[in-house]
Amino acid sequence: QVQLVQSGGGLVQAGDSLRLSCTTSLISNYAMGWFRQAPGKERIFVATISRSGKATTYADSVKGRFIISKDNDKSTVYLQMNNLKPEDTALYYCAARQNVFGSMEYSSYDYFGQGTQVTVSS
Repeated sequence: QVQLVQSGGGLVQAGDSLRLSCTTSLISNYAMGWFRQAPGKERIFVATISRSGKATTYADSVKGRFIISKDNDKSTVYLQMNNLKPEDTALYYCAARQNVFGSMEYSSYDYFGQGTQVTVSS
């Protein structure tokens, strides 16, 4: 059974940093992505990394603050979140896509993590 197991997250203050992790056996053969959903809002794209790890794409709202990376030896994709803002508060999901490249479309991914809450206080 395919699993994407997420960890990290929590309650922090504005300006703090957090790192989310997502561990899966798919890491070497799939592109990976992160999405988030704030209360009462639609799920939106945050970042994606290609299967090789060489290509990354970010939402404008997180560009320059968040970094997506992957470690195939640890079967883990990370989302390093710096200079967090209250508007970053959301449930964060990792996703795996059977493709060389990631996508900004949630529906194009094949597997999903269970979600991790990030709350940023002002």
